[in-house]
Amino acid sequence: MAYASRILLNHSKKLKDVSTLLRREQAASIRYFSSTKRASLSREDASSARLGFSPVERITRCSTDIVPVSISFATTRTTLSSTVGRPRLGQEFSCSMQSVRGFSSGSDLPPHQEIGMPSLSPTMTEAWTSILPLDQNLCPFGNIAKWLKKEGDKVAPGEVLCEVETDKATVEMECMEEGFLAKILKAEGSKEIQVGEVIAITVEDEEDIGKFKDYTPSSTADATPPKEELAPPPPKEEKVEQASPPPEPKTSKPSPPPSGDRVFASPLARKLAEDNNVPLSSIKGTGPEGRIVKADIEDYLASGGKEATAKQSKVTHSKVPALDYVDIPRSQIRKVTASRLAFSKQTIPHYYLTVDACVDKLMGLRSQLNSFQEASGGKRISVNDLVVKAAALALRKVPQCNSSWTDDYIRQFKNVNINVAVQTENGLYVPVVKDADKKGLSTIGEEVRLLAQKAKENSLKPEDYEGGTFTVSNLGGPFGIKQFCAVVNPPQAAILAVGSAEKRVVPGNGPDEFNFASYMPVTLSCDHRVVDGAIGAEWLKAFKGYIENPESMLL
Repeated sequence: MAYASRILLNHSKKLKDVSTLLRREQAASIRYFSSTKRASLSREDASSARLGFSPVERITRCSTDIVPVSISFATTRTTLSSTVGRPRLGQEFSCSMQSVRGFSSGSDLPPHQEIGMPSLSPTMTEAWTSILPLDQNLCPFGNIAKWLKKEGDKVAPGEVLCEVETDKATVEMECMEEGFLAKILKAEGSKEIQVGEVIAITVEDEEDIGKFKDYTPSSTADATPPKEELAPPPPKEEKVEQASPPPEPKTSKPSPPPSGDRVFASPLARKLAEDNNVPLSSIKGTGPEGRIVKADIEDYLASGGKEATAKQSKVTHSKVPALDYVDIPRSQIRKVTASRLAFSKQTIPHYYLTVDACVDKLMGLRSQLNSFQEASGGKRISVNDLVVKAAALALRKVPQCNSSWTDDYIRQFKNVNINVAVQTENGLYVPVVKDADKKGLSTIGEEVRLLAQKAKENSLKPEDYEGGTFTVSNLGGPFGIKQFCAVVNPPQAAILAVGSAEKRVVPGNGPDEFNFASYMPVTLSCDHRVVDGAIGAEWLKAFKGYIENPESMLL
């Protein structure tokens, strides 16, 4: 019993010293990571780093070596140094582009700053995977549209370095620190530059510019090994083949496997066979359990199989006349549009509700308002402006349609922000009119015209298209489309497709009477996970009420 009590007493003393041990280990870690050479700590250095100094003294002593400082793009505020080589405590700032400060360690390079491709659009970041899976052909990439500074120019904070083409717009990239532009690594027109990839070098002193004439960023070399690690592991199988190579006649003679059996081949062998139009069924594998490996494909090609396959393909293609075509490069906005809409149709259960709304009173009110606008020197109000206003008021009346689906909950928005689809030469844009339910018709019309012009000029900023809760797409007025069904714009839950108005014959009051009226068909596409059919019908009823009685929108 006495022995057990002594053990418990010793353990309790150790637990009391846990916080002290953690502080000492942290001081040793700071010293380890502050050295650019990453030398291992000796026992004397570790003990001196852990004992005998206050926390501030430990950081000061451990910061005597040069410390590489990395400034990464983030929304959080970071405590970093404005002095080369040493962290300064208590100084906070936030930045909007990625840069890495480099230092000379045994080389002729002076202190410099590597400026990386910034993340200027929410879809240029990997956070976009919360909405849809990240495609290899998509973000995070950007293109250099134009350099506004040239090598040797002096730069200051706030000055525009270059124009970056994102997936949705062309955005100006500003400089964060004062210095001189020593080297441009990505020239104008460079495409698909990954976020964080170094595009330029700046230095503090003008005389250091010439030292970066043949500079190559270290990040390029560091980014290469991961690509090799992602390669498939067939080389191990090739080593097995080299250790016990089979006779050549067995690999060169095609012998199709039994019917109904699956052909097993390594990924590298499949790729090589696909590049050379070699049917895997014509090759006998010599790998483990008859698996086809790279050596089998190479032996088959060396034995004349390539010529036979080429002759067979020539005979087949000679019967088909050649097609004349042009390959158009895919822009970033086209890639994003394709992936978002494919994701929407594959994962969102769509359903569609269509209703015809009489627009005679709406057109009459529009004529009266435009006469007032012309008299006061204002811009004319379009039918689309009235549609946006009616949709916003209907969302306020039926807020269930102003929602978004997540895996854990349904988020219902209190702001009514309407995205308006705008077609341009570069692709489809959806700028947003924020708080449309609280704005007048003239204000909505001005904002829509301004946003449409910026979209056509490819000068939209992220705040011009972010934060939408509902989308309106109008193909009736500009193109005369009678009726269509739009694809829901994720993460929104509904989109309204507006067709063209047409005159129809409608029954009158008497048995032999008839009248003419203009009707505009509209179709509401809904996400059934968020909006039930009855809720969608209720929203369309409210929207139709505002269109057929437009005076109620002015109340």
